[in-house]
Amino acid sequence: MNTKTANIVNSVSLILMGFWGFLDVSSVTALIPSIFGVLIFICYLISRRSQKLNLIFAHVAVLLTILILTALVGTRLPKSLDEGGLGLVRLIIMIATCSLSIIIFIKSFIEARKD
Repeated sequence: MNTKTANIVNSVSLILMGFWGFLDVSSVTALIPSIFGVLIFICYLISRRSQKLNLIFAHVAVLLTILILTALVGTRLPKSLDEGGLGLVRLIIMIATCSLSIIIFIKSFIEARKD
């Protein structure tokens, strides 16, 4: 999997899980992951324009992914572990896609430094 695919998978996951959470609990804060997903997807679209923009927006996408992962693990995970249910499933999916994306981004950055 390359960085662009990881970016798309992560952003779509965040968008869908955020909307699903909103429909399930009717809380506007459930849309926060969706907002991050949209921003990450916009970074992907902009990064396709040129190599210079790719470098900038790849780093922005990583920063956004780290921010949402930190929020999911630090704030939401303890509450979801207590509550369980589908909210925990949604959260695990978002954490997994964010973690996978970060791993792929780091591998990509290491390979780019070697070249």
